[in-house]
Amino acid sequence: MYWNWTESEMTLIEDEITINSELLKRKVTCTLLMPEDNDIAEPLNLLLLNDGQEAENLQLKQTIEELLNNGRIKPTLVVAIHAGDERLQEYGTAGKPDFKKRGAKAGLYTEFIRKELLPTITKLTGIEKFESTAFAGFSLGGLSALDIAWNNPQLFDKTAVFSGSFWWRSRDLTNGYTDADRIMHNIIKNTVAKPDLKIWLQTGTKDETSDRNKNGIIDSVDDTIDLIQELENKGFSRPQDIGYVEMVGGNHNTETWAKAMPKFLVWAFGR
Repeated sequence: MYWNWTESEMTLIEDEITINSELLKRKVTCTLLMPEDNDIAEPLNLLLLNDGQEAENLQLKQTIEELLNNGRIKPTLVVAIHAGDERLQEYGTAGKPDFKKRGAKAGLYTEFIRKELLPTITKLTGIEKFESTAFAGFSLGGLSALDIAWNNPQLFDKTAVFSGSFWWRSRDLTNGYTDADRIMHNIIKNTVAKPDLKIWLQTGTKDETSDRNKNGIIDSVDDTIDLIQELENKGFSRPQDIGYVEMVGGNHNTETWAKAMPKFLVWAFGR
């Protein structure tokens, strides 16, 4: 199945679906943004987005329509997955909860994506394989997106993390913590084979005020730069495999992420 694109102005159809997840034992709402069917056939891309309940605050529909109509990105189906009441348990790193045991259901959330959500999308669209499939998220939802894409490169070829929670750690700061306790950094370091994946990262210089090592650089930026170093140690290169945007004055909120969104979309689905 192909979605079509013409020189006439494109608008996105917005729809909502609910999946009764047996794995998560809850109903999962997803907002769908998809191009209308027009004249010229072109393969469709897929973007999964954590914290999809923020789609309106992220101005997602308007941003994608503008990029489409300016010919800057290819047609893309967005599936914005709304977080549930157990967001702190479902997001995180699969099989590796943090020191407070948060993220205990991250493995189940991964299985929900693999076994319930993606098959539902296939059934709805009739598309077995999209031209490109990306998974993105914000803060803890960004950590979740990276973890899922990293461990399932056969399903995703791109991932994006806005203001990622790369502080996610196995030991409390007051209990002998060192940087070696950061969970996602260790996952990357200990992965034997380099996944076939492209990774886009964003931070804001005002994401937070915390500075664990007192080097004058906030932890959000430090942790992200260290993650990039781990990726490079694994064989990833910039800019071929890794995109990084550091927004001066950027905050840890949807307003900043909305401003960064076009940069990611063009990076992931640009013409």
